[in-house]
Amino acid sequence: MASQTEVKVQASKARQVGRDFSDRFMKAFIHVNAFMVVVSVFLIFAFLIKESLPFFQQRSVKSLILGPSWYPLEPSDTFGALPLIGGTLLTTGIAIVIALPLGVLCAIFLGELAPSRLKNVLKSGVEVLAGIPSVVIGFIGMTVVGPLLQEKFGLLTGLTAFTGGLLLAFMALPTIISIAEDALHAVPHDYRQASLALGATRLQTIWRAVTPAAGRGIIAALMLGLGRAIGETMTVLMATGNAANVPNKLFAPVADNSLFMSIRTLTATIAAEMGETPQGSLHYHALFALGITLFLITFTVNTLADLALHRGKR
Repeated sequence: MASQTEVKVQASKARQVGRDFSDRFMKAFIHVNAFMVVVSVFLIFAFLIKESLPFFQQRSVKSLILGPSWYPLEPSDTFGALPLIGGTLLTTGIAIVIALPLGVLCAIFLGELAPSRLKNVLKSGVEVLAGIPSVVIGFIGMTVVGPLLQEKFGLLTGLTAFTGGLLLAFMALPTIISIAEDALHAVPHDYRQASLALGATRLQTIWRAVTPAAGRGIIAALMLGLGRAIGETMTVLMATGNAANVPNKLFAPVADNSLFMSIRTLTATIAAEMGETPQGSLHYHALFALGITLFLITFTVNTLADLALHRGKR
């Protein structure tokens, strides 16, 4: 009996050693991967700085950011990113204004109101929407949405900022819906029971108890949807008209309103011009300067989101 007990003890010790080794290995693996992610971000930023330095040696940051014209052809070689930054912010703003309320309302319906069978069908539909290639959405914008808006508002062209923003909203919706629905699902059921016990209706419980409790998750959904909209390339390249106009007439009549004029974004400019630009030219390095600008905009958005999330946590 003693020998059997010793064998069991040794086997137990061996299993414990194996578990300890597995835990240490996974912890080290996770740390290495996290370190690689951080290093990768710094390497990307360092590469952008390296390739854009020749541009900043000849042109100032102010001329790039505030320059009202982007015309990178000799003899003028004008590299003003203001219309590109404005176009990026305008299309992204349109997308978020449309997608955020629709996404949150859809998430509330899926998470709180929809019957289980209908919920499964709708969630499958949302996942299908997330898988549609951006070039297909851009093609639909060129051939269907653009001409429809042109006819509806009597525009010279349907390839406008509003068209691009509308399509970006469609692309951001699956991300916002999925993450917001998960945030609502994570709210403890006790919150709902307590609210109902105090006499609130089901809708009052959703709006005044569940949704505020899921606020941090909804903010995260907004930021991820915003990141999808800012970084999108093919859709805005195909559907916004690619005209480097400064969107400074947001309150003008429809015919002159910046919402219904052709614009150009940072991502579309880089994608359209990088392949045809001679390597080492000033234009080439200017496109990397645009990459730094886009990187900083994205970094700022993520920082503000992180601050909002931590403030909500406190």
